[in-house]
This record gives sequence, C-alpha cells and structure tokens, in this order.
Amino acid sequence: MSTVKDPVCGMMVPVGEGLSVVHQGHEFRFCSDLCKRTFLATPKRYATGSAGVPHGTPDVERRIAYFSMEVAADGAMPTYSGGLGVLAGDTLRSCADLKIPLVAVSILYTRGYFEQHLDEQGIQHERPVQWDPSKFVRLLPPTIHVSIEGRPIVVRAWQYDITGLTGYVIPLVLLDTNFEENAVGDRELTRYLYGGDERYRLAQEVVLGIGGVKMLRALGYTHVERFHMNEGHAALLAIELLRERKQTEPAAWDFDGVRRDCIFTTHTPVPAGHDRFSYELVKQILGDTSPLDVLQMLGGRDRLNMTLLALNMSTYVNGVAKRHGEVSQEMFPGYAIDSITNGVHSATWTSPSFQQLYDRHIPGWRSDPFALRYAISIPAQEIWVAHVQAKTRLFEEVRKRTSLPFRDDALTIGFARRATQYKRADLVFSEPSQLIDMARKVGPIQFIFAGKAHPKDEPGKEIIRRIIHLAEQLKPEILIAYVENHDLHLAKLLTSGVDLWLNTPLPPLEASGTSGMKAAQNGVPSLSVLDGWWVEGHIEGITGWSIGRGPSASSTQERSDGQDAHELYDKLRSVIAPLFYQRPERWSEIMRSTIAFNASFFNTHRMVQQYAAHAYV
Repeated sequence: MSTVKDPVCGMMVPVGEGLSVVHQGHEFRFCSDLCKRTFLATPKRYATGSAGVPHGTPDVERRIAYFSMEVAADGAMPTYSGGLGVLAGDTLRSCADLKIPLVAVSILYTRGYFEQHLDEQGIQHERPVQWDPSKFVRLLPPTIHVSIEGRPIVVRAWQYDITGLTGYVIPLVLLDTNFEENAVGDRELTRYLYGGDERYRLAQEVVLGIGGVKMLRALGYTHVERFHMNEGHAALLAIELLRERKQTEPAAWDFDGVRRDCIFTTHTPVPAGHDRFSYELVKQILGDTSPLDVLQMLGGRDRLNMTLLALNMSTYVNGVAKRHGEVSQEMFPGYAIDSITNGVHSATWTSPSFQQLYDRHIPGWRSDPFALRYAISIPAQEIWVAHVQAKTRLFEEVRKRTSLPFRDDALTIGFARRATQYKRADLVFSEPSQLIDMARKVGPIQFIFAGKAHPKDEPGKEIIRRIIHLAEQLKPEILIAYVENHDLHLAKLLTSGVDLWLNTPLPPLEASGTSGMKAAQNGVPSLSVLDGWWVEGHIEGITGWSIGRGPSASSTQERSDGQDAHELYDKLRSVIAPLFYQRPERWSEIMRSTIAFNASFFNTHRMVQQYAAHAYV
C-alpha cells in the first residue's frame, strides 16, 4: 500500500486515508488533527521539502482496475439500471472498507437509464433523468482519444470517491464524451445507459474498454496488475492491452501476457445478456485500429461475441453463484469457470432500526459482517420490534405514493426485480381466487411490487400492465401496489420492510439474484424458486421456503408455471400464512436465523475477500 509522510510528525500515512490539506497546489496528509492544525498555523515551515504531492494525483499503486458498464455509486446518480450496477456499487463499497488497492472505471450517463412513470392502465412511460453531475463528481484534468468510425473522439473523466469505514478511498472514474471538441452525435455517446441501437452500444463499449485503459494510463495508474471485467461489456480492454504490448514488442501479439492480467465475471445465462455484433458493424466502428483476424480468433468467426472475447482473454473466469458456475460451464465447455457467489454491502442495505439493533448486540458488524452470525443470540422480540419500525417506514412511503390503505398487521409480500418474462413477477397471480380464499380463511395478504422493464422489452411491459390490472380487480380483498421508478431508496425500504420476499425466476435463468440477500440483512425470509443464490441460502423453515424441485430441473421444459404456482400457493396457505398469524414468536425466530445464516455470509465483504484470494493474487 502506498504511503506518504506526515510533514509535521514524520509518521507514514496510507494514501487515501487520514486528514489532508491542499497548500499551493500540493496535497499534504496528516495522521491526526493535531498535526493538521500545527501545519495550518505555519505551513511554510513544513511545506518546504515535504512529501506533498500535486493535488488530484492518483494513488498509482492501485493494483486492480475494475470495469463495469454501470455502477450504483450514489442513489441520486443515475449511473445504474439494476442488479449489475447495484452489485458493482456494493463491491466497491466493500473494497473501500477492506482497503483493496483498486480503481474502478465506468461511464458518466448524463441522462441515465430512465425515469419510469406508470399510467392508470399500467403502461410504462420512459423519461430521461435530469441531474447535475457537478454536484457529485469532480472533473479530472486529462483527456484521451478513442477512434470511432475513423474519427478521434475526445474522452474526459470525472471522479466519484467511494469512502470506506476507515477513510480509505476507492476512486470511480466515469468516462464522458460530452465535450465541446466532439461533434454533436459523438457527444451523445455517453448520454444514455443501455440506450440506442447496436451501433450506439458498441461505441459505448469502445469508450469503456479501450478508452478506460487509456484514461487509467493518462491518470497515472501505471501499476495495475489485474483488469477485472464485470460482465463482457468491457472486453475490448483486452484488445487495447494487446495493442499496448504490440507497440513495445512488435514481433508478436502477447496473448499470454495480457491473459494473465485479465479477470472476467459472467453474470447471466440468458442469451440476450451476451452482446454480439456483426463484423460489418465492428469494422465500421473500430476501423483498422483492431485487426479483424485477431478479433475473429478471440471473439468468434461469424460475430464478435463479447463474452467469448472475455473468456478467451482471461486467466480467471467465474459465475456469480455455485449453480450459475455449473450452468456457465455447460454453456461454455472447454473453459475453466469457477464461482464466487454474490453478496450485498451489509451496512448499506441494513435499515436504521436493524443497524441500531446490531450496534447494541454485535459491535463491529459493519467492518465484519460475518459477525452477524451472533444475531442468533438476540432476543426474538427485539428482532420483531426492529422489523415493525422498518415496516412502518416502508408503509409511509407506499401510502404517500399510492394512497392505498395498507394494513400494518397484514402479511406483506414484496417483489422488486427487473420486469422481464423469465423472472415471472405475475406467477403469484396465476389463480387469483386462491389468494382471495387464503385471505378469507387464514388472514389478509397484501403485495408491493416494483421494477422497470427495458424500453424495448414489450413482454416485460405487459407483465407490469397485467399486475396493475389485477390490482384493480382484486381490491379491496387483496391490496396490490406497483410502485413506479424502482431505485436504491425504494429498494432499501422494500427489502427491509416487507414480511416475506418473493422470487420466482424460471430456472436455470437466475444467475444469482441479490434482492433476497438484501432482505436477509433485515431478517426478512424468502419464498423462492431454488435457483441462483437461493440454492445455497435456503434452509426450509429456517431461512425461508422453497418453490419447485430445485436445480436438477435445469430445462424450462421440465417444469411449468402451473406446477410452481401450485407449490407457491400450497406453501402460502399451509405453512407461511398460518405461521405468520398464529405463531408470531416462531416467525421472529425465523427472521433471527435468516440474519445469522444468510446475512452473515451473503455479503460483499466475504465476496471481495474471495476475489482477493482467488483472482487478484
């Protein structure tokens, strides 16, 4: 870890930590407030010949560069669309807490993904996000150029600091082409996340992969030893690394050398999640900057497959759950694919009432979430009191947004995912009469949904319309809210405030899923199909309940919506609702064991430590 000398006392202070002062264009760091005050009293005495560095100079000792198309760094910054970006943000927060020497690269989306508005018919309307980047990020001095369609495009960078518990900073470098030297169309290239056509998407991936490497070099990050691709969007970074080495050693391409430096995490078994581009488009966008024969050798003969390019140029490849590692190995035979199960940043996703509870009973849990296993000794009644407070916060928000009269004492089920067919958000409404019968005979049931459909995903939009239509049909016996514009703020309220978390993907299409992990940080048990992370987190009647036959049913033909809906209703009617209404003490004990077993393990501190041990060494 890089260190600098405190100019007052002479002690060494890690770069990125401690107190700092900028004096005459140089930054000085101090081990204590005493040294800082002493310096400010007579700066000339200590500044001459000291260890100050030019203000804004990066920590060049960062060993790992983490590339992600989206990052949920701040809830008010629309630089994410969903699970991939939220995971990236949680990863970087844990890296900051654990002092991992890492720099991150993504794109500054000046119009974000989109704001979702739902009309009375449930039709989704998308609007550009309005935000002021200068309130969150600072402009960095250098610019670089990437070649797109034969034109040099100027790329600048902004930095957002992700600060850990001890003050250690992970710099997030956000690339931006909205620069006056660029043509109008080129200034638009970094405006929308997952917007535009294939040309727009490939151009963005050039900016991220090729431009990201160039920007790191321009910023002085010269000691990077590992380039971690969070999905295949950044796979062109391998081509840029090959080009760099070709310049210094023109005799041959150093495939092995670059491969040793690269790490690839694949996140989806869904074919649409793997970007593919025609070579006609590739040649149009990249021109002669990247040899076509090299791209075809590494990324596929017929089309440039970014996943294949990343697989061929990475020394370590992993899926994001044990089951997903197995599915990925089946999808890509011939490649060694490990698995590191995803997690969530515990301190971020734990509601205020549970934070206070953990602070009383488990000091130090923020820096060591594995200590949450000691939650097993917290009195069950205190768990329930904290949950009631979290539920109250959620209902305040939902009532404000929907005006629906949600009952505080009713079994409340939450579902908040991207609206797309394989996630089957409407599975629970396969037979609405079953829910009405349950509500009459066992106790009231109410639902809160949230989630955006991609603007081009018409089946996903239809699912939203169907749920909103059913909500009108089933009230007042079954209250259903579909809360628009799912974001970090709403996600935190939902995952902590509902009584039961529902997840119904069609196996084996769930790579991991992290929403249930977020719920677990607050003791909320899951009712979920056995796929993704739930294969590992499920203990029947202890951490929640299962739907379906588990991971052995690997084909969509081997199971049906009807079978899963039948088991879902059976669990709700026979086990879950009676337990909630008739045995509240036992329900609190299940919440407690959910924290002890699942919150303690399914967190990004454990995940990052596994990456450090298996991939970053």
